[in-house]
Amino acid sequence: MLHHPTRLTRRLALFTAVLGIMTHDASMPAAQGPPRPFDAVRLITLDPGHFHAALIQKEMYPGVSDVVHVFAPAGTDLAAHMNRVALFNERADRPTRWRLEVHAGPDFLERMLRERPGNVVVLSGRNRPKIDRVLASVNAGLHVLADKPWIITAGDLPKLETALATAAGKGLVAYDVMTERFEITSILQRAFVGDEAVIGRVVAGTPGEPGVVMESVHHLMKTVAGVPNLRPAWFFDTEQQGEGLTDVGTHLVDLVPWILFPQQVIDYKKDIRLLSAERWPTVIPLADFTRVTGTAAFPASLAARVKDGRLHYDGNTSLLYTLRGIHTRVKVSWDYEAAPGAGDRHSASVRGTRARVEIRQGPDTKHRTELYIVPANPAEHAQVASAAKARVAALQATFRGVAIEDSGRELHVIVPDEFRTGHEAHFAEVTRTFLEYVRNPKAIPAWEQAAMLAKYYVTTGGVELSRRNP
Repeated sequence: MLHHPTRLTRRLALFTAVLGIMTHDASMPAAQGPPRPFDAVRLITLDPGHFHAALIQKEMYPGVSDVVHVFAPAGTDLAAHMNRVALFNERADRPTRWRLEVHAGPDFLERMLRERPGNVVVLSGRNRPKIDRVLASVNAGLHVLADKPWIITAGDLPKLETALATAAGKGLVAYDVMTERFEITSILQRAFVGDEAVIGRVVAGTPGEPGVVMESVHHLMKTVAGVPNLRPAWFFDTEQQGEGLTDVGTHLVDLVPWILFPQQVIDYKKDIRLLSAERWPTVIPLADFTRVTGTAAFPASLAARVKDGRLHYDGNTSLLYTLRGIHTRVKVSWDYEAAPGAGDRHSASVRGTRARVEIRQGPDTKHRTELYIVPANPAEHAQVASAAKARVAALQATFRGVAIEDSGRELHVIVPDEFRTGHEAHFAEVTRTFLEYVRNPKAIPAWEQAAMLAKYYVTTGGVELSRRNP
């Protein structure tokens, strides 16, 4: 729902005072002034309909201009984005100094492509049109840093291939935001899975007992950057946002080859086989929907999913597939709200012939992600423990203080708090990696492009498969 023009003007004026930004009506040319020197990287934020767009700006980056142009329709999404950046600028600890130049109007995409005041487009918002905006941006000669998912239907996979090929041909970087690669327990899990002395060989498993199992539970009502995160009503329209597997499930599917076959090119046409899938809804009463969106009624676009005054939100999917013969199950669930002190949950287990390496998160781990190594045979516990300690010793140069706690039944990998940077901080880590590629596009490894195609083949194909299962 758009703001009333007068209220929107007041809101934009308020943010102008707070941020020191310039606002431009789409019908008016941008204000002219003396030329301003720009750094090598100049950001453009396009239609920031999701809070991840603001998290890219939670930190400042060397060589990146502090002026960011925002092209978006006038409305609540734009106001929320501006407010989040304002809070980063105003915080007491390491405040940022972003200056937003806002271009608000219905022709925001066309205007951005015409004016191109920067060289990097940041995309985070509605998922359905995202791949078309990525394509338009690379065709216009712009680098792209876009939040997942890039596509939510299998029919858009050719567009993804075209976008990646076009970017590569133009010497551009088109990169998606895979924050979970920067989670310390995932990094350490990858290190132990890659050590045959610890895990042995990864077992292929069976449909009933896969070799790899990954699961995440997310919550619709949550706090981001210290404030309650209101979701736009369209978030619950799976035709716009995608179902659980095609949205947040992208992270899980991305991690599987990243852990099992690091820096190897995955050919989705040969290496992946989708086996079975199922889906189920999260049922949301109107009162809870109002609380998480701020809207008093279910919008017409969701009418088909409303039964007896409750929204049946198709946010949950479980998929079984094989990657190079290894049976893998990924499961994504959306609950409404976490218990006090808890939050989103992530678990991941990789079985080997010698040991199982698994991430756990829940009440038993005080809701933190913790890494464990469980020997497959108690008789080999000492050998597995010795190999794990040797691996930890080798990791000290990078992760000083990581240690092994041996309970006699399993090994707990102790991670110092300094490496637990948190989900929001991972956005800056992804951005720094992206900026390195922008400065040297030839440094992008070949496996990255293949990984993009592979994971979106799995997520979109998995949802299609689940819809055939009544």
